Amino acid sequence: MPATQGAEIGFVKALSRLDAAALVAGSMIGSGIFIVSADILRLVHAPGLLLLVWISAGLVTIFGALTQGELAAMFPRAGGQYVYLREGISPLFGYLYGWTLFTIIQTGTIAAVAVAFARFAAVFVPALSPDVSFGLTLGLPSGPVEVGLSPQRALAIVVVAILTWINVRGVKIAAFLQSSLTLLKIALLVGLIGVAIGIGRNAEAIGENFGEAFWPEGGLALAHLPVFGAAMVGALFSMDAWNNVGFAADELENPKRDLPFAMASGVVVVTILYLAANLAYLSVLPAEAIAHAPQDRVGTAVFEAILGAVGASVMAVGIMISTLGCAHGMILAGARVYYAMAHDGLFFKAVGVLHPRHRTPAVALVVQAVWTSVLCLSGTYSQLLDYVIFATLLFYMLTTAGLFALRIKRPHVERPVKVVGYPWLPALHVLLTALICVDLLLEKPGYTWPGLVLVLLGVPVYFAWRAVAAK
Repeated sequence: MPATQGAEIGFVKALSRLDAAALVAGSMIGSGIFIVSADILRLVHAPGLLLLVWISAGLVTIFGALTQGELAAMFPRAGGQYVYLREGISPLFGYLYGWTLFTIIQTGTIAAVAVAFARFAAVFVPALSPDVSFGLTLGLPSGPVEVGLSPQRALAIVVVAILTWINVRGVKIAAFLQSSLTLLKIALLVGLIGVAIGIGRNAEAIGENFGEAFWPEGGLALAHLPVFGAAMVGALFSMDAWNNVGFAADELENPKRDLPFAMASGVVVVTILYLAANLAYLSVLPAEAIAHAPQDRVGTAVFEAILGAVGASVMAVGIMISTLGCAHGMILAGARVYYAMAHDGLFFKAVGVLHPRHRTPAVALVVQAVWTSVLCLSGTYSQLLDYVIFATLLFYMLTTAGLFALRIKRPHVERPVKVVGYPWLPALHVLLTALICVDLLLEKPGYTWPGLVLVLLGVPVYFAWRAVAAK
């Protein structure tokens, strides 16, 4: 393992339990909850299945958080899931996660959320058009993609640059901003739910959504399962990034205690809020209006139905705050994985060096920002979403499998926290994530097979880094 300046300086242990929980919730709540219910309803065609999709995605996420809580307490080090895979399965699998995180999972999600911020900023600045100029169209397996610059994408890049600069300046500043934005966005969600259920209830919509049309015509059937699995993409994407707090473990004041608590509590709170938000949508708008909300802005359509044009502006501000908090949390956390990879000789040495004054992984943050900016030019929100979620689920499944391997290989290692319901709960998590991955390979091959190829491309890159490190 190469010695670097970063190892000598060390991170600042500045993140409290509250900061850790805020990082979990803040990284999870972005723009997805205000958008993806439209696409889910277009796929499943029934309010009952919409709610079931969100419940199922929440359970899968909670199972994953409980499982990783044990691993986080065992290995409270910078890098989080990268370290769990490295220790649980092998350094190769750890690298493949880090490689995929950098190439698409983390950077692609940041890009998608930043583009969503710009989309809602266009409510106030119409000149922020999504129309691409200075670009070209690429024919990918998933379909044509317009690569190039648009006013919205340019703003997304500016947002990434500013948030990266804040993170370079120090983790204390970044933590304060993250906690503040998280409190604001939770207040937004609670306010949306309260206004919708309290004063915005629409008797006609409630009668339609919770009446005979609640379930599909003919009831539930096995034939619904393939579409149901594909519909979970949006919900799972909206619930992702809860694991990011583990990436920054070296900066927590008490990581063995606080990581499992933050993961579990953050995921449970967000799952409840998401389910309540969808109940609120169904209390205000008919299912058809949700499914065909303009530009999929379901949250905006709900507020417009209640407050008119003012509601659209209020919602746009709220979602801009929400996406800022999500992007900021992911920028903070992701760079710590590349830092850990550099310390293992699997990334450029400079990425494993901390800033001499701010004690942040400045080079890792800048490298992450550059690649994220490239992805901002390469696709829309929904395209980036579909590429990200398959690889994410694949590595969640492998990480949980690593828990079983560690129980066998290292039975006597200290485990400050043990996953509840072992072995059944983690086994169920492996089974559910595997089934969703298979379903996505069949239902969305244009996105998932290229995603799998991208993961496998990391294998020769890993051995190339090993060869360089051995010299």
